[in-house]
Amino acid sequence: MIVITGGAGFIGSNLVHELNRRGFTDIAVVDNLTRGEKALNLSDCVIADYFDREDFLERIGNGGRVGRIDAVFHLGACSATTEWDGRYMMRNNFEYTRVLFHACQDRRIPFIYASSASVYGGGDVFIEDPANERPLNVYGYSKLLFDQYLRRRLDERTAPVVGLRYFNVYGPREQHKGSMASVAYHLQNQLAETGRVRLFEGCDGYADGEQRRDFVDVQDCVNAKLWLFDHPEVSGIFNLGTGQARSFNDMARAVIKAWGSGEIEYIPFPEHLKGRYQSYTQADLTALRAAGCDLAFRDVEAGVARYVEDTRARLATARSG
Repeated sequence: MIVITGGAGFIGSNLVHELNRRGFTDIAVVDNLTRGEKALNLSDCVIADYFDREDFLERIGNGGRVGRIDAVFHLGACSATTEWDGRYMMRNNFEYTRVLFHACQDRRIPFIYASSASVYGGGDVFIEDPANERPLNVYGYSKLLFDQYLRRRLDERTAPVVGLRYFNVYGPREQHKGSMASVAYHLQNQLAETGRVRLFEGCDGYADGEQRRDFVDVQDCVNAKLWLFDHPEVSGIFNLGTGQARSFNDMARAVIKAWGSGEIEYIPFPEHLKGRYQSYTQADLTALRAAGCDLAFRDVEAGVARYVEDTRARLATARSG
């Protein structure tokens, strides 16, 4: 059985969907469905079991019976970069990950977990090295702290363990994320409502809409995870992006082209984000490539076209239903 924490969430449900597509259904989803709309991400998927996040942590952390597990993909976390309750963030992100890590090591279970490019903060060097890691918020720090914890124990591991530093992921099944959903998601909604997309005016020396991020298709992230599952000889902490920064203007133009029409409008940069915003990210893939991962990653134009096609199909299904 494969366990996926956060399995009803954005990346988790896409992982379940891809495993199903490959013919695998022996999957246990772990999540918190207090917000029940997340369950709809799994409505077209097949799984074998479900555990509430707290029940699963108590069971596996206390040596309880969980059955045979072939791998744990730990994707569950609070991903709100605007959340400043540090006690909550550390319990939810760091402590939960630490318990799962040790439980997997005790049982010799491969453990693949979600870190984040937010660990790099406002820097411009995105290489997996402590010298480059200065998060701008407590979410980024909660992710960095477990990366640091793992580094001290990598040489003592009894099973594969991989941390993936996601850059800006976008794609289907993220509608429940609200304000934390991707730029591509929000731009589509804006086009549907007003025929216009809104981008921030310039900041940090960048012109209007020219802030740059490494935007990566969620399907490529899923493919990378499954490549790692198929290569248990690989352990470590790796960036996961395309390796190419693109501007928000590029993203907006790609969405408008795929949608069929629209215009760009620039709005003032929010005061509360000043000093807490990554105006530039670009994954350095040297370590991932050196580990043997030769997967190709879609560019913004191809990824957005796929995403918009999926959005239109879902809208059509909703109308017909």
